Amino acid sequence: MRTLGNILWVIFGGFFWFLSLSLTSILFFITIIGIPAGVQIFKLARFVLWPFGKSVKKVKKSRLNSVLNVIWAITLGWIYAVGYFLNSLIFFISIIGIPFGLQIVKISKFVFLPFGRQFV
Repeated sequence: MRTLGNILWVIFGGFFWFLSLSLTSILFFITIIGIPAGVQIFKLARFVLWPFGKSVKKVKKSRLNSVLNVIWAITLGWIYAVGYFLNSLIFFISIIGIPFGLQIVKISKFVFLPFGRQFV
């Protein structure tokens, strides 16, 4: 069932979100200082591509993660979070889309504050 959910997820928008996060991570990779952020954003992109059956764990809290979360939330995180929220509303309109809407709500927390998380 998870595989079917993931396949439908990719078809109905997951691939778009994966591409947008991947392109964002590439922009971070262009700069030397942004490489750690780019790595985490790419991990998030892989999680967004195939989310059903995966989980997220918090890692040890550090000042760097907190600073990166604040910078990310102010610059791009809120844009992604609003996009995910609007996308979830579209899925909640139909009964069939409710599981996808719930998945988007779960992911939106990590899209807004991705640093200090391990995507398993």
